[in-house]
Amino acid sequence: MNQAGIGLRAPYVQPLLEHMPALGFLEAHSENYFGDGPARRQLLTLAKHYPISLHGVGLSLGRADGLDPEHLQHLKALVDEVRPVLVSEHLAWSGYRHRHVPDLLPVPYTIEALQVFCDHVERMQEALDRAILVENPSNYLAFQRIDMDEADFLNELARRTGCRILLDVNNLYVSSQNIGLNAHDYLDRLKGDYVGQFHLAGFVEQVRDEDRVLIDSHNQPVAEKVWDLYLECLRRFGRRPTLIEWDSDFPSLDTLVNQADQATRWMREEVADAVV
Repeated sequence: MNQAGIGLRAPYVQPLLEHMPALGFLEAHSENYFGDGPARRQLLTLAKHYPISLHGVGLSLGRADGLDPEHLQHLKALVDEVRPVLVSEHLAWSGYRHRHVPDLLPVPYTIEALQVFCDHVERMQEALDRAILVENPSNYLAFQRIDMDEADFLNELARRTGCRILLDVNNLYVSSQNIGLNAHDYLDRLKGDYVGQFHLAGFVEQVRDEDRVLIDSHNQPVAEKVWDLYLECLRRFGRRPTLIEWDSDFPSLDTLVNQADQATRWMREEVADAVV
């Protein structure tokens, strides 16, 4: 896909159906469409006009007690019906023993955690009969004990399971500012063949007790420094499907389309095709 897409959120459904702007794809949060109501029917209608990517936020690949079989069953049914071009989840955990946390929580990059993720990614891919992508998180605190850094953890996960990496460029920038992660070294470490998609989003800055922290808020335009980092990603890895995310304080649809158009221009003008 040489054209960027946007996240499919409720305020944009009707404008998309009415105007059908030129976009590379739409990305929907999988869990919002598990039911058989109007939202799912609207998604299926849009799928006749746009490629669809399904992005999960609730399967909890890092949980210690195994994947929820009912959740996986709902996802399988949705994937079979929608036939998305991409399916993705997060390098995070959000559930344990029938309790669910409405957030994407970090995991330490240890050998034990890697095995958990490998087992769960393989289980997910087996259930869906396709490879998935796994997204790097935004980091706010660093673990004291790790066996490898995040880039190496993702590389090894992709090598062992055949999944690919969804590189969220905003998350990478946020992490670089919050925990001192070196974004350029991170990109040096990532294996280009494993990178399958990019996400772009906005952040907000908060100051607490004189400490500055960036929050991956998805309610702002893509920041200039994130655009700069995205351009570096394109030059390193080549063109990849690129998504503009916006999840609250929604602007007009035209605002998102304009941001997607900027990403598309960079993909077409700045970068030669990558060998994948």
